[in-house]
Amino acid sequence: MYATELPVRPFRFGVNMVGHSTGEEWRARCRRAEELGYDRILVADHLGMPAPFPALVAAAAVTSRPRLGTFVLNAGFWNPALLAREVATTQALTDGRLELGIGTGYVREEHEAAGIDFLPPGERVALLERTVEELDRHLDGQAPPLLIGGNGDRLLRLAARRAEVAAFTGGRTESGRVRVLTAEELDARVAAYTRFEREAGREAPAERNLLVQRVVLTEDRAAAVAEFLPHVPYLTEKQALELPLLLVGTVREIADRLRAQRARYGFSYVTVLQDSMEAFGEVVAELRKD
Repeated sequence: MYATELPVRPFRFGVNMVGHSTGEEWRARCRRAEELGYDRILVADHLGMPAPFPALVAAAAVTSRPRLGTFVLNAGFWNPALLAREVATTQALTDGRLELGIGTGYVREEHEAAGIDFLPPGERVALLERTVEELDRHLDGQAPPLLIGGNGDRLLRLAARRAEVAAFTGGRTESGRVRVLTAEELDARVAAYTRFEREAGREAPAERNLLVQRVVLTEDRAAAVAEFLPHVPYLTEKQALELPLLLVGTVREIADRLRAQRARYGFSYVTVLQDSMEAFGEVVAELRKD
């Protein structure tokens, strides 16, 4: 029976690595992520960025505690049988530390540059569904923990049925551009997801993840958010300060925000981007005191 109350999960923290570097710079960055207390070292799946699977194998060689994950694979880039080979090999070479994150992909230009059809949204979700099913078949039930990321109803239904981690992006694509979700809009997406989990008959809720786009340590929240407002002209300053994907304030203020968001949305697994790794590391240390 699906739990009516969400369990209060302990926090987990991930850092999504998105930049090129030399081998030594990459290894040093991964070691630093472990020193800062991150639980996940993650790699995106975009053209112009490091290839995810070899990068994760290299990360595993210089770390011992964090799990390693894709965040997230673009399903359209991958043949399921060949993806299964990559997953099985990476799972073996990382000593079972792989977490497989996958989504539909949303950047038309990358698909076009790779010579891959950029399908309409519904067809991209259908492709993701087939990929998940085929991975299960090829891996014979030995797949690593699965994270599915996105916000649309059909994708959230898939996550509710199949994922150990449901990842919310805090934005949606409109006319090829990403529009951030307000705190109230994210309430609606999380409520829909909760309903889909109940409908799926899960015995227990999935872990919930949020990708944070920016972390700014400051004592002047208004001044810091002013730099962000030109990118979101449809939001007021108050709405921008309340955005779940924007963490602005002192270490203690941000820690309190994350505790409040865990209570409100169930987000216990928080991912930040590489350029926020050091700043957010101070918040990680604060929350480890709980």
